Amino acid sequence: MSGSRNAVRGIADLSPALRAREQRAWYWYDWANSAYFTTIGTVLFAPYLISVAKRAAPDCGPPGCTPTLHVLGLDVAAGSLPGYLVAIATFVGFWLLPVVGAVVDRSPRKKLHMATYAWLGSAFAAAIFFVTGKDWQLGAVAIVVSNVMVGCSLVSYNAILVDISTESERDRVSSRGWAWGYLGGGLLLAVNLVMVLLHSTFGMSEGFAVRLSMLSAALWWAGFTLIPFLRLRNRPALHVVEVSGSVLQRSFGQLGQTLREMRGYPMTVTFLLAYLFYNDGIQTVITTASTYGAEELGLGQTVLIATILMVQFVAFGGALAFGRLAERYGAYRLILVGTGLWMVIVTGAFFLPAGRPVPFLVLGFAIAVVLGGTQALSRSFFSLLIPRGREGAYFSLYQACERGTSWLGTFLFAVLFQLTGSYRPSIIALIVFFVVGGFFLLRLDPERGIREAGNDAPAVV
Repeated sequence: MSGSRNAVRGIADLSPALRAREQRAWYWYDWANSAYFTTIGTVLFAPYLISVAKRAAPDCGPPGCTPTLHVLGLDVAAGSLPGYLVAIATFVGFWLLPVVGAVVDRSPRKKLHMATYAWLGSAFAAAIFFVTGKDWQLGAVAIVVSNVMVGCSLVSYNAILVDISTESERDRVSSRGWAWGYLGGGLLLAVNLVMVLLHSTFGMSEGFAVRLSMLSAALWWAGFTLIPFLRLRNRPALHVVEVSGSVLQRSFGQLGQTLREMRGYPMTVTFLLAYLFYNDGIQTVITTASTYGAEELGLGQTVLIATILMVQFVAFGGALAFGRLAERYGAYRLILVGTGLWMVIVTGAFFLPAGRPVPFLVLGFAIAVVLGGTQALSRSFFSLLIPRGREGAYFSLYQACERGTSWLGTFLFAVLFQLTGSYRPSIIALIVFFVVGGFFLLRLDPERGIREAGNDAPAVV
């Protein structure tokens, strides 16, 4: 179906070469935005904002007390501020992304939507460079808006995947995109960590080195977005729901129609439920791994930084490997296998010995191999379960639901630590998310879901 849709009439069929050119351009946006997630989102922003918030907090008295900000009549611990800001961005994104997806489906200029959100997000991310002294408010606004904007840009980016690849190409293309993202984000993060750790060698204060690193991530994001923006083609919108009124009213009308139509795609809904659970487990492992290593295993900052960098580069190879394996065994089977491997990894984390970095690094290697593959194939497999013309709306729900439940794993992790005083029970409890995700995956009939969505099933599913 997709191949005939993109066929070029003439002596030779040039459509595969044209698709390959656009696919190479499309990969660059994963390369671009991953710098934001690694340098700013994962490593540098939170500790830097906490230090600024602590300076802004009133003197709390005796040593060891908790610096607290007074925000809108509430007392907010400086150390909790980044977490609350991410929660706010998550809440806003949960409600905004479905509307963004409906707008994307009605537009013949998906790449313009992607680039506009990217450049808005990178502009706010660049504003973090000016967060100095006690000016935590600017940092708060910048991280919330940039976080929401990167989510909006990914709705368009993921929807474009369907336009530039046939059903049989999706796993390979999605996997390469994730791989490029890990490589790009890892390269810039490595440079930035060298600059921060050796700041005095370069004649900079540590704070300036951190701010310059975050600025470089914003510029990296904005600059490399130019490549897909200039090289991807626009395409007319398909199967647009005729609704009168303003652009916003028409978009809400299309969103409402999509939500009603989802009842006719039970396999799509089943996979979305599975993804919510196993992906929440994955995200919790990622966000809590450094805490587990530092607090429970007593590992130093050098080991943790080395593990973060290793994960980025090994995940590059893992994503490519899963993409190749999917051509032979099918994305659905590999997602099932990946979910089972996550259970093994979490169980292994429970038995890690304290004070020994090598087992932690080995576990990090295993995480990296599975990480890129499961995320990349989840995206490509979900694209097969989406009816044509609804890519924006469905991928917005994919991301909105992910954001709306992404707090469950970290909440369980925190509660169990509070109850037991140890992070080991918290880690082992994450198996629940992979078990539930696996349960829904086993209830899924992939070929039926692809057929109901009106798409052609790849040779191997």
